Amino acid sequence: MPRRTDTRTIPAWRRRLALLAALAVAGSALVTATAAPAGAATTRYQAEQAALTGGAVVATEHAGYTGSGFVGGFTDGNKGAATTTFAVTAATSGPHTLALRYANGTGSAKTLTLLVDGAAQQVTLPATAGWTTWATQSTAVTLSAGSHSVAYRFGSADSGNVNLDALDVADTGGSTGADYGPGPTFEAETATLAGGAVTATDHTGFSGSGFVGGFTDGNAGSASVTFKVQVTAAGAKDLTIRYANGTGSARTLSLYDGGTRLTQLTLPATASWDTWGTVTHTATLSAGNHDLRLAYASGDNGNANIDKLDVGTNVPPQPAGPGEAENAYRSGNAAVASATGGFTGAGYVGGFTTAGARVLRTVQAGSAGTATATFRFATPAGARTLDLLVNGRVAGQVTFAAGSGWRAATASVPVRAGVNTVGLRAADGGADVLVDSIAVSGEADLAARGASTSYTQYEAEAGATTGTKLTPSRTYGTVQAESSGRSAVRLDAVGERVDLTLTAPASGLVVRYSIPDNAAGTGQTSPLAVYANGTKLKEVTLTSAHAWQYGEYPFHNDSSLGGAHRFYDELRFEIPEQPAGTVLRLQKDSGAVAHIDVDLVEAERVAPALTAPSGAVSITAHGATSGGGDDTVAITAAVAAAKAAGVPVWIPAGTFHVNDAVRVAGVSVLGAGPWHSVIVGTGRAGGFYATGGGVTIADVAIFGSATVREDAEGQAAIEGDFTSESLLQNIWVQHTKVGLWVRPGSRDLLAVGLRVRDTYADGVNLRSGVTNTQVTQSTFRNTGDDSLAMWSDGAAVSGSVFSFNTVQAPALANGLAVYGGGGGNRVEDNLVADTVNAAAGIAVSTRFGVPFTGTTTVARNTLTRTGSREPNWPAELGALWVYADVHAIDAPIVIRDMTIQDSTYAGVLMSWQKSIQQVSLDRVTITGSGTYGIELHAAGRASFANTTVSGSGTAGLLNDMGFVLDRQGGNSGF
Repeated sequence: MPRRTDTRTIPAWRRRLALLAALAVAGSALVTATAAPAGAATTRYQAEQAALTGGAVVATEHAGYTGSGFVGGFTDGNKGAATTTFAVTAATSGPHTLALRYANGTGSAKTLTLLVDGAAQQVTLPATAGWTTWATQSTAVTLSAGSHSVAYRFGSADSGNVNLDALDVADTGGSTGADYGPGPTFEAETATLAGGAVTATDHTGFSGSGFVGGFTDGNAGSASVTFKVQVTAAGAKDLTIRYANGTGSARTLSLYDGGTRLTQLTLPATASWDTWGTVTHTATLSAGNHDLRLAYASGDNGNANIDKLDVGTNVPPQPAGPGEAENAYRSGNAAVASATGGFTGAGYVGGFTTAGARVLRTVQAGSAGTATATFRFATPAGARTLDLLVNGRVAGQVTFAAGSGWRAATASVPVRAGVNTVGLRAADGGADVLVDSIAVSGEADLAARGASTSYTQYEAEAGATTGTKLTPSRTYGTVQAESSGRSAVRLDAVGERVDLTLTAPASGLVVRYSIPDNAAGTGQTSPLAVYANGTKLKEVTLTSAHAWQYGEYPFHNDSSLGGAHRFYDELRFEIPEQPAGTVLRLQKDSGAVAHIDVDLVEAERVAPALTAPSGAVSITAHGATSGGGDDTVAITAAVAAAKAAGVPVWIPAGTFHVNDAVRVAGVSVLGAGPWHSVIVGTGRAGGFYATGGGVTIADVAIFGSATVREDAEGQAAIEGDFTSESLLQNIWVQHTKVGLWVRPGSRDLLAVGLRVRDTYADGVNLRSGVTNTQVTQSTFRNTGDDSLAMWSDGAAVSGSVFSFNTVQAPALANGLAVYGGGGGNRVEDNLVADTVNAAAGIAVSTRFGVPFTGTTTVARNTLTRTGSREPNWPAELGALWVYADVHAIDAPIVIRDMTIQDSTYAGVLMSWQKSIQQVSLDRVTITGSGTYGIELHAAGRASFANTTVSGSGTAGLLNDMGFVLDRQGGNSGF
């Protein structure tokens, strides 16, 4: 993004930031409770002896039940009817616990409706390990002395499909919260109330016998409800508060464990006082009794009603699993749902009733060929046909037949070796299809973090050389500081070489190199010889024209300005295919330049050129000529003709030149592959500009001719106002101002498999009001600004994702950055290494953009040798940087499952002049930081759980502004 030089005077202390603690909002698994609270009288009622109706039947085929059997029949065929009714006698009036013993071997949580004397509420029964494994679900209720009807029914809104063994009814002796119970559900009206908190029933929709109000401004600083919770097994627990907030704006209350404040909870507005929501905080609790108190404390704004507390064992969220449609990218009307039972995983995708609704999975194939895609589906409204989408092309249609229940449909799909996209799209309106999963035969695992690439990367310094392995350094202005791994090989005499042994066959190479610039700063060239097993294959020409910048930001090509940096460029070329085991040699056979620095080589097997889709309009049919003059007019004409005919534009193998960005909307532009179909921009121009939705651009390379950053003039490789259903896939970008610039208000864009190199500004920027946009399985190196940025400039970016990307050595600014924004933004499963200047590995910041609202998640990322010095201030930035600059940070920032290693300065830095609140860190490992493991230089507070610091160069923690650390369990080293 455009940068601004900050001229404010900043104290000499080094500003760094602290890490966030764990505020996980995963679905809670219930704490198993097999005993009633101390002193409670418990009566067991066997399900097989209860009244059974609606298809509920006694069964014995699964072991582990108590009594003489259990009750089954809660199947889809008995939905709305199957019921088990217990005749319960309460000896005294007051709070009771209903503990239902059940089995759920479906693999996902199921629901039933609990009816106590006809009053209904839905209960959730988490999955058990199998049908012979039994668990307990507990609900707190208030019973009067005497007889009661307690029934569990597979209601019309339930997912059923469970077995019931027994019901334990515990009389808590009229307790109003004095006894500790094992949960998992604790009704607020039976808890301990203080400071004006009172039981009420004047709003509907509560569970139990009422809810707790009184959290009004008149009771500020005193109103509280305390839940007496007994924890049988220590560990991370999800504490879920059910509340109502009809004020129209977010409210806050504070959550305490005894005298320790765990966090300030934000309770977003609900639709009314009769509408209930939930908010979850994850805390590590020791075994034993806990007083969990929710209070209108100092700094809160209260004014909410509290219904109950659910305590569940925290289950860490997992990356998207193979096959499950709910983990795939969705756009249009397609959305995750769970109302129809029998699905696998956490839900399914429906909403294919309108044109443009689509779901796309990213799939790794070990080899090219034809695979079988299997779709698990249901068609509650009748048969339907959807388009089959494979790698940006319509590969056919899939017909989903009418019928009942979940079934399977198959289709043949042409897959490529490496990353593919496979999915479905509604071409028009019609009956809905529920898509549970999309599985592709022979699919392989994607990389756990970072992009899955078609190439293998070889570090030059790891090879054999007669040159000089440069001593690792992170000093800005040295070639090592910009090198991958902070080292490279220098060939500074004729005949010097570096040898690398191929571990996989290769016919295409990328060499990352640096040669000296000429005196004018305009560039010079040098040959580099390429050998295989001692036989010379070819000479390639290196140039410094796209490297070497000077002076202050935004930098120039005038060497007299001094301050040289950005030393590297990259060259790609093909060679005859070489098998694994080949010794690849790069040798300096000429004295044209004083030295050649080799950083790395990427080697891959170049895929054969793709063929044109049937009916596609070729740009050559409209006058484009490979290697000829300007093809802008010809390509523009081909786009117009293809759009009018409803067919794709075809860019055949060749190199085509443009002097302006080609406008596209409602059309697909397809090439033969980025090694074959190349668009070259003239000067600072070139690429594509989207002026609407329905845009697909795939399988091309876009190479610019820029040699310096010109924000006011240069064009991006791809820019646009994307309005719906767009896909960018398998695109190679180099030497342009920006790789991808997504303009304000864009939505529904998926970018997969971008290879962005040597841009003069951002790699990807989502600017202002962008929604539902995802960049995944992409790689970035030597970008001239943030490699990936969400920039909420005037309007919030929301619901957008950077996932499974690899970032190396951005020349300026951060690896990944989120500048303000709305809820639902996620930075997940990325690898970032070797940031160079004014950069963190990941920055969460209000320096540019509107304030944060909603929840921002930073999860499962690895940062290696990141963080750097910001010379304009000056300041030393952490690997993970939470920066409250223009605005305070007071919306939830969830940081979890992070690995931070060998950071240049602090592992985690939180700064600066505004306050930071609602940051949580969980399962964060910080090793080998250059200064502090965690540096806090701001006012505010954050929670830390399972966060470990080791090997810090200075100390585990610096906290020089009184920042409050809510320390939960599992922390060490700070």
